[in-house]
Amino acid sequence: MDPRPLVILLMGPTASGKTDLAIELAKALGGELISVDSALVYRGLDIGSAKPDYPHHLIDIRDPAEPYSAADFVADAVPLIDQIVARDKVPILVGGTMLYFKALVEGLNEMPPADPVMRSQIEGEAEREGWPALHAKLLEVDPVSAARIHPNHSQRLARALEVYRTSGIPLSVWQSHPQTPPLAAERFRLLQIALCPQDRGVLHERIALRFEQMMAAGFLAEVRQLHQRGDLNADLPAIRAVGYRQLWEHLEGAVDLEEAVTRGIAATRQLAKRQLTWLRKWPDLVWIITDREGNVVDSGLSDGKGMSFVQNPCDLVLNSLT
Repeated sequence: MDPRPLVILLMGPTASGKTDLAIELAKALGGELISVDSALVYRGLDIGSAKPDYPHHLIDIRDPAEPYSAADFVADAVPLIDQIVARDKVPILVGGTMLYFKALVEGLNEMPPADPVMRSQIEGEAEREGWPALHAKLLEVDPVSAARIHPNHSQRLARALEVYRTSGIPLSVWQSHPQTPPLAAERFRLLQIALCPQDRGVLHERIALRFEQMMAAGFLAEVRQLHQRGDLNADLPAIRAVGYRQLWEHLEGAVDLEEAVTRGIAATRQLAKRQLTWLRKWPDLVWIITDREGNVVDSGLSDGKGMSFVQNPCDLVLNSLT
C-alpha cells in the first residue's frame, strides 16, 4: 500500500459531469474540493460559470477587475493541498482549466506555446482597428511590455497580446517571474482522472441545454450588471470567459441577443474541443468514459475485483482505491 497521501485530479471537458463526480467522491472519501476553473475564481460570475452550491476552495476569491493567472493558482493551490492533507482529508482538484492543472503538475517554466486561433483573432482586430489601437489594449494589461514594443511592431505586439489572452499572465511577468515549482509528486500519490462521454454529441446537447438554462436563470442580467459597473472591459480574463464575452458583445451593440447566444454555445463547444485536445496529450491520465446516462462504459481503472469497470463512476474510483 502506497503510504503517500492521496491527491485526486479530476479533469474533463465542460459539461462532462466532473463536478457531480467530485462532490460524490468528496462525500465518500471525506475529501475537500479545490476548484480548478478560471471563471469560478471571480465574484459576480455565478450563473454563466455554473458556480456549484457545494463548498469548493478557490471560488469567489477575486474581483472581475483583478486578473487571476496560472501562477496565482499554483501559489494558492499548493498550500491548500498541504492544509487539507494535514486535516487527514483527501484533496480533490476538479475543473476544466487545463493550464492550471499543467502549471500545478509540471510547474511554470516557459511561456505558453503559440495559439493560432488566438493569433488569428488578434490579427483580425488589427485589420479592423489598427495596430496602434491594439498597442493601447496591451498598455492596459501589460504596460511594461507595451513600453518596450513600438505600436507598429505587429509581430511582437501580437505575441504579447496572445500570451496574455491565453494565459492571463502578462508577457513581462513570464519573462521576469521565477520558475514555479510543480506539486511535489514524490510526496503525494496523484490519481489523475479524465471524465468524458463516449459520444461527443452528448456533450454538445448538454452544452446547448445548459446555456439555455443559464439564460432562463438570468445570465443576461448578470452580464448586464457587470457591464454597468464601468470599470470592466472585454480584454479582462473574467469577461473573456465563454458566454460572458458573447453576451458582453451583445450589450455593446455588436450582435443581437439570438446571435450572442448562438455564439456562446459555439464558443463553449470550442472550449470543450480544446480541453479534449489537452487531455489527449496528458501523461499518466486515467480515462473514465460514460454513456448518455453517465454510467461507465470503459475505463483504465480496475474496480479491484478483477473487473475493468463498474457502472457508477464514483464506485469505480472508490473500488480502485481499495
